[in-house]
Amino acid sequence: CTGNGICKCRVCECFPNFTGSACDCSLDIFPCMASNGQICNGRGTCECGTCNCTDPKFQGPTCEMCQTCLGVCAEHKDCVQCRAFDKGEKKETCSQECMHFNMTRVESRDKLPQPGQPDPLSHCKEKDVDDCWFYFTYSVNSNGEANVHVVE
Repeated sequence: CTGNGICKCRVCECFPNFTGSACDCSLDIFPCMASNGQICNGRGTCECGTCNCTDPKFQGPTCEMCQTCLGVCAEHKDCVQCRAFDKGEKKETCSQECMHFNMTRVESRDKLPQPGQPDPLSHCKEKDVDDCWFYFTYSVNSNGEANVHVVE
């Protein structure tokens, strides 16, 4: 019974938190917990204490690694640019495509939210259509709301 149960009459009686014919399946979900607090990053199922990633782009022990995904900064750059500065590739479609986050303008980079807050935070530095740098942060709170702070 792989040390996780007692064999009685050639049948394993599993200890609590174990199942399977040989008690080799852990019911513990802790190893499947991603850094965002979701089981398998919301992109897989926890089976026997191991993530089975259902989204093929994501892999790793908690389905958090994505080699082909754009970074958070690159992914949201065009929407931040059109919302904050009314320019960029999504300028014409901004009101349809880019209303999925709350936006706050700040005066300078030192007024941007800093690491240490409870929500995961990405600090971004991207080039706009005029080849100028602009700075913003992107975070998602516990209610699933995205928040962007952008330097004016």
